[in-house]
This record gives sequence, structure tokens and C-alpha cells, in this order.
Amino acid sequence: MNPSMKPGDCLKFSLCYCLLIWVTSVFSDRLTAESWNQFRGPTGQGITSAKSLPTQWNEQHNVAWKTPIHDRGWSSPVIQKDKVWVTTASEDGKNLFAIAIDASSGAILMDQQLFTIDAPQFAHKFNSYASPTPVVDNRHVFITFGSPGTACLDGETGKVIWERDDIECNHFRGAGSSPILYNNLLIMNFDGSDHQFTIALDKATGETRWRTQRSIDYMDLDANGKPEADGDWRKGFSTPHVAVFNGIPTLLSIGSKALYGYNPITGNELWRTESRIGHSASTRPTVSNDSIYYCTGFSKGELWAVQPGGKGNVTDTHVSWRLKRSVPNKPSLIFNDDKIYMIHDGGVASCIDAHSGNPIWQERVGGNYSASPLLWNNLIYLFSEEGKTTIIKASETFEIVGINELGSGFMASPAVIDQALILRSKTHLYRIQDK
Repeated sequence: MNPSMKPGDCLKFSLCYCLLIWVTSVFSDRLTAESWNQFRGPTGQGITSAKSLPTQWNEQHNVAWKTPIHDRGWSSPVIQKDKVWVTTASEDGKNLFAIAIDASSGAILMDQQLFTIDAPQFAHKFNSYASPTPVVDNRHVFITFGSPGTACLDGETGKVIWERDDIECNHFRGAGSSPILYNNLLIMNFDGSDHQFTIALDKATGETRWRTQRSIDYMDLDANGKPEADGDWRKGFSTPHVAVFNGIPTLLSIGSKALYGYNPITGNELWRTESRIGHSASTRPTVSNDSIYYCTGFSKGELWAVQPGGKGNVTDTHVSWRLKRSVPNKPSLIFNDDKIYMIHDGGVASCIDAHSGNPIWQERVGGNYSASPLLWNNLIYLFSEEGKTTIIKASETFEIVGINELGSGFMASPAVIDQALILRSKTHLYRIQDK
């Protein structure tokens, strides 16, 4: 402060300085809030508040850049400042990589092998050995391949800060659950044929802070009707999610045949719903202010609406409604304006009344789907395994407003940066932007 200032000037300076700090803080928070830092974006719900996004593109139109990604991986892109991060793996699962791409130019900035696996677990041919999506904060990148290895990297240099390769789990058909960050914790689901648990690591050191075993266990039956350890009934691919209900932070974690509500700080189970229909749940939980919506999994899976709270098994008291028809196995849901929008793996799109569970409309758009949809400006983007993106209106009337195609199909879900889409096909990473 200038020594020649008068007392009144000092007060004005202090007020202006405080206002500047407040405005800067709010603006910074907004930037952080919109950063596509995890699977399904800043809210984990597949929603973006971007000012504008392209609605028309093909291989020759509105492609700012296109970068080939070597080997094979279904992890979705995440964005840290000016970098896009993805993972990939050799087809045999022996070589596991992290890749950073310049978000402006598409140039590959880092391509490093994080783990070498001598004897990889089996992974179903539909899956990949690099399916979990990374999660980032302002300085670090957290990458997991499931049991084969988890690592924290310096986002600027790519230096490995810590790594873990001692978390045992037979993924049975390959890993799929992505990590999330909550306060100083890195939280992950491990649901395999041998072990089923949720674990929280200290994000600074990688040390285990808590580990909670699933409280129910389902097993397949062998030819003689006896339980056997291996099987899809124990498997899960879902990514956890933290939501706040009535001021209580709740970690929502879907295992095989159950949705669990945990205390995210301690890992203590608060409540659970048990779903005997479906197995190997893969979608991320979707939330509104007072409800949780989740898909119970493969094999005649259902969509359930759950009221949070209670204690122990609350299936009989807290499940509001169930829907059986055209429920997705892999693509997660969109909640918007008291409606649920979803795309079935086989190409049937639905709009569901979130209060009653009654379908408002269900229409076939065609194709096959693994990627989760994106909501922007009352438009829903649906990304097919064949490379087609169908854009529909988020409304009570089904309407297609655009269809776009790229050369290779989508297994990964989209990311958003500024006014552009970052799309990962089976072979390339794209920046799609209106020119």
C-alpha cells in the first residue's frame, strides 16, 4: 500500500481488494467446476454448461484435429488444463500406457508405459485392458488399470509420484470401474470373482485409508447346484459417485446385485438396496436432489429409483419404482427437468418420468451403444459403437435434430473443453469444433 494514502483511501483500497479476491475466487471455482476432470465430467452426470457445442460434423467437416491412439483402450478422455489424458494397452494386456495430448493441437506430449504385466488376467474380447477412465486434479493424474496397477502422475512432467500393484482382484472379464476423487481420497470399486470391495487411497501417498468389503455376496451355481467362487454374479464395472442428501455426503457404489451407500470419509456402510435382478452393473449412479437412479445390470436388468437414507437393507422401504423395459446395461443415464433419458445397448432411446417411472416415449434410433450420453443445452448426444452420433431433444416429444458420423465407433464417453467435443473412437482421438 502507498504510504501517502489517506485513511479513507485505505478503506476503499481494502474493499476493492476484497472484491477482486472474491470475483477471482468465484471465476476460478467456475473454471474448476466445468473442467472435464473425470468420467462423465465435472458433476459425474454427463452434463456440460458449455456456451456452445457443434451439432454437425464428419471426417471432413468441423474436425479441428485427429490423433491416432496406438493399441487398444476404451477409457474416456479427461482434461487437465491444456492436456487431454487417456490410457491404452496392448491387445494381450502386457503393456499398459498413459498418453497426454495437447488439447489445442492434438500433438502427443507424453506416451509412457506405466506397467508391464507378465501374466495378464483374462479380459473379454468386448472389453479392453485399459477401460477405466483417469481422474485429475489441478496438479496430478490418477490412473488405474484395476488390479494390474494404479498410479499417480505429475500432470506437468509425467513423473510417477506413487504406484500400487498389490490390490488383489480377479476382474474375471477385465476391469471397467473408474476412480473418483473426494477431498484427499482416491476412491475405487473392486468387484471381481474372488474379492468385492470399495477402497480409498490417500491421493498424496497412495496409502490405503479404508477398505470396505461388500456386505452381501452372490455366487454362481455349478452343474450340481453348489456355489462356486467364479462368476458374473460377483462382478461389477460401475464407477462410484459422491452425492449430498439432506446435508449428508454419501458415497454411492454399485456392486454386483446391490447399491451401497457409504460414508465417504470412513467407508462405513450406511444402507443398501439388494437387486436380485441383473448382475455386473456397469452404469454410474445418477442423482437428483432427493433420488438415486441406477441400472441393476446385465441379464434382464432393471432401472430402480431409490430414496437415500435408512439403515441396513432398505430395499423394501426405499425403492420408489422399478422399470424393466429397454434398460441399458452399459450407457449411464441423463437426469434433466424431472425426466430420465437413456439409451439401451441395442439402440432404443427412452424418456422416463422420474417421479413415477412411467415411460413418456421410447423410440429406436438404431446402432449399438456402450458410451454414455451427453446433455448440453437441452440436446442429448448419443454415441454409437458404429461411429454415429445421434442428437435428440431433451423433451417430452421425441425429435432427432442431427446425425453425424466418423470413421470408427465409440466405446469411450465424450469430454468437453471450451466449445469443443473431445471424442475417442476405437482408433483415434478427435477435437470436434465449429470452424
